[in-house]
Amino acid sequence: MENAVKIILVIIAVVAALLFLGWLGFRIKPQPLPAFGSEAPAPKTVQLPAGLPAPVERYFRQVYGGDQVPVIDSAVISGRATMSPVGGLKIPARFRFYHQAGQDYRHYFEMTWFGQKFGVGNEHYLDGMSRLSLPMGLSDQGPQVDQAANLSLWAEYAWLPSLWVTDPRVRWEAVDDETALLVVPFGDGEQTFVAHFDPESGRLRLLESMRYKDSKSAAKTLWINESSNWTDIGGYQIPATGAVTWFDQGKPWAVFTVEDIEVNVDVSQAIREGRQ
Repeated sequence: MENAVKIILVIIAVVAALLFLGWLGFRIKPQPLPAFGSEAPAPKTVQLPAGLPAPVERYFRQVYGGDQVPVIDSAVISGRATMSPVGGLKIPARFRFYHQAGQDYRHYFEMTWFGQKFGVGNEHYLDGMSRLSLPMGLSDQGPQVDQAANLSLWAEYAWLPSLWVTDPRVRWEAVDDETALLVVPFGDGEQTFVAHFDPESGRLRLLESMRYKDSKSAAKTLWINESSNWTDIGGYQIPATGAVTWFDQGKPWAVFTVEDIEVNVDVSQAIREGRQ
């Protein structure tokens, strides 16, 4: 009996040690991805359009320090993140998003343990169609996924906000002193975000929209993008951190922190790599 108890205690100790080791591995941040390494001239600028809702105009003047905004055709957005795809476990990751402005993107990310890659994801939104290729052989596609991907495309321009005023297909509609509607193109139609601005700082606080979770979703769920950690990136004041929350889950399932943005670089090849 005594030996059996000792064996059980040893097993418990080993399991506890393995659990602690697993937890510790997910506490270590990965190193950033290597620089994309492409060069491009500084973007030209154009005047901020007239007639914007008051909180929107205030926001853009703060971000760009006046009435001139950059014209962006493409971008490479890099940084690190924590993701909770299942069970609430926060998995560290590093990511790179390639954008052909207002049209296509590729999301590339590496999930890590003890700073080492153990899973790779690629999400493509090309020519209006999306396909997800995720770790553990998971993938998804279909009309609901396309709808969700187009919202991601435009929501990520919280890091490239001039695209919300330089693309002629986009428009802003007034609501009140702290809120406006951001209407973006989607196929032959449109999609709408509700943009909430902080009443004191004037900064963008939340973008909300109705989005499908996956190809099996019968109904849309409120999708919330929270902007924070405002800092200087590329000479402009933008929110380095974006937290993504499904309303029915109540807390972010992913938090992305941008560390580098390159604009107007050639992404024509990189944006299609890893496509299946």
